[in-house]
Amino acid sequence: MSHSLGIVIESLVAVLLVLTIAYCMLLNKRLKRLKADEHSLKATIAELITATEIAERAIGGLKHTVRDVNENLGSQLTAATQMAGHLKNMLAEGDGVIRRLSKIAIAARPSQEAEPAAQPKVSSAKAVAAAAEAFSERRRASGLAA
Repeated sequence: MSHSLGIVIESLVAVLLVLTIAYCMLLNKRLKRLKADEHSLKATIAELITATEIAERAIGGLKHTVRDVNENLGSQLTAATQMAGHLKNMLAEGDGVIRRLSKIAIAARPSQEAEPAAQPKVSSAKAVAAAAEAFSERRRASGLAA
């Protein structure tokens, strides 16, 4: 019986060895796949690092561009604000000149009740021009230029 017990034990060891060899082959295949995945993962990581560096450079360029545009826009806004103030002052002065010219034109019109037949009718544009001319001559005579 000891001889058959030895054969059973040897057979059991042989079966276990065959199972171990099969499992080692399976692990070898998995390790090869893992190595292949590792190489592709390294390539993907390298591409990701390259893309990140490119993106960082692009962001730096965009920040520089935004800073330049902001400075340019700020100076243009300042100039536009100054121009708007200047135009506002000029419009106010123009309104004042128009009011004075209107008053001069009204004052220079001949009274319609006093001599309606003696004076020929003059258009209002001619009356305003004549009044403005008279006003400027009075200003020159008094030493002030209009």
